[in-house]
Amino acid sequence: MADRLPAPWWRSAAIYQIYPRSYADGNGDGIGDIAGIRARLAHIRDLGCDAVWISPWYVSPMADAGYDVADYRAVDPVFGTLAEAEALISEAHGHGLRLIVDLVPNHCSDQHPWFQRALAATPGSPARELFHFRPGRGVDGELPPNDWQSAFGGPAWHRAADGEWYLHLFAPQQPDWNWNHPLVRTEFEDILRFWLDRGVDGFRIDVASLLIKQDGLPDKASLPEGAPVPDSDRPEVHEIYRAWRRIADTYDGDRVFVGELWVPPASLARYLRPDELHTGFNFPFMQAPWDAFALRSVIDETLALHGPVGAPATWVLGNHDTTRPATRYGRADTSYTERRHGLPVDLDLGTRRARAAALLTFALPGSVYVYQGEELGLAEVEDIPLALRQDPTLGQSGGTDLGRDGCRVPLPWDGDEPPFGFSPDGADAEPWLPQPPAWKSSTVAAQSGAADSTLELYRAGLHLRRTLPALEDGGMEWLPASDGVLAFTRPGGFTCVVNLAQTDVDLPAHDEVLLASGPLNGGTLPADCAVWLRTKEDTAR
Repeated sequence: MADRLPAPWWRSAAIYQIYPRSYADGNGDGIGDIAGIRARLAHIRDLGCDAVWISPWYVSPMADAGYDVADYRAVDPVFGTLAEAEALISEAHGHGLRLIVDLVPNHCSDQHPWFQRALAATPGSPARELFHFRPGRGVDGELPPNDWQSAFGGPAWHRAADGEWYLHLFAPQQPDWNWNHPLVRTEFEDILRFWLDRGVDGFRIDVASLLIKQDGLPDKASLPEGAPVPDSDRPEVHEIYRAWRRIADTYDGDRVFVGELWVPPASLARYLRPDELHTGFNFPFMQAPWDAFALRSVIDETLALHGPVGAPATWVLGNHDTTRPATRYGRADTSYTERRHGLPVDLDLGTRRARAAALLTFALPGSVYVYQGEELGLAEVEDIPLALRQDPTLGQSGGTDLGRDGCRVPLPWDGDEPPFGFSPDGADAEPWLPQPPAWKSSTVAAQSGAADSTLELYRAGLHLRRTLPALEDGGMEWLPASDGVLAFTRPGGFTCVVNLAQTDVDLPAHDEVLLASGPLNGGTLPADCAVWLRTKEDTAR
């Protein structure tokens, strides 16, 4: 029998998300950049990750921190140059790291040349057909064309100077592309080739389900109960990703697409068919509360949905849009459905649970994502003064949503006071968001070599994940466990136990403790802790 080919790298990869404004500042202007990333690549390599995903670095007015793109083929000067980006791709490969870039296809910046031409053109012109321009309603067209709402708050329409309205599912500075137009499709296929030719290993696709809108852009209130929503998860979107997959498959090296897919679980698998996207983010797992029944249900549902299409699951605890796990898990309500600010939080409890959750995610079959700072156990920064907050969500929501700045504060690398090594010594500019002084105990330098630190836990877990055959691409099997406990095996003599109950639980039979998220009590596992065990492989399985 012929040897099986090794599984593609992305099926079981550990991928580190860099939010470039906040990773490391190389030129001293207080904003993270490519020079800072290049200087700190070894941190990701030494952490034990396989790949890096970098949030948008394109030319942008920064109305939404780079998710409003004015030029998809150039790097914004605040981050560096295209030549520096090419050097970073090469250097990442030299460290054994793949590199994934963010792609924002649903919308662009209102400063994009194509949109500027559309604004200058007349209603009904070809330039406007590349976007969603419509006349308004009301006597003088003073009302939006339909009842759609922006994800950032308020109507999803903005009125141009000549009286027509254009669609923006996010900020007014982010007009939505019209993906029914062939020029839009051709343009993005060329953008894919531009970056693939420069060696990127894949793309994370922003809001991947939103590209196609229902014909006629109907009012949501006019649709029958239970009808598909008109602005997301439309069936026509799949042909876009089939075309993209055909392009990616012409390149060597297992290039990958990762979809940001806020869709019902039953819809997710349709995006992950063998001729479409390779993987998609598993948001139900991230949203689940710290509860054994809820987590097991999500895990079972995730694996059941991915299995028939042959796609690996992805496991995510947080990202640049969501509340940091150490804070969320320390609240009375540990689920995540929306950003909630100012609630009481027990950070000691939240940190214990976040450490245990990390070992749970690292042990599950599939790929795992680490958002920068999770490996340091950083909590959400909730006391940023209003005058210093920069997320457009704050303004568009009328102040009811403080936004996402709290999970985007620049990383602490070393030293006893801000900027904690984020910027080079002697830099005049302060970090673009303020760092808490208490972070001096959370820096990379302070945690390195400290056996009980979150950083060393992540390093140990990710290195074991890379080296243990049991944690390669494959399956899992649940073990009998008491209420509030998750216990499962992976083929090859590996067991993971997570105690979400209120009392200690006995460990199952094992040969060796490989790693624990906190101190064990002899042969028992304390509450809110996880442990990895080496066991004798059951060759009958």
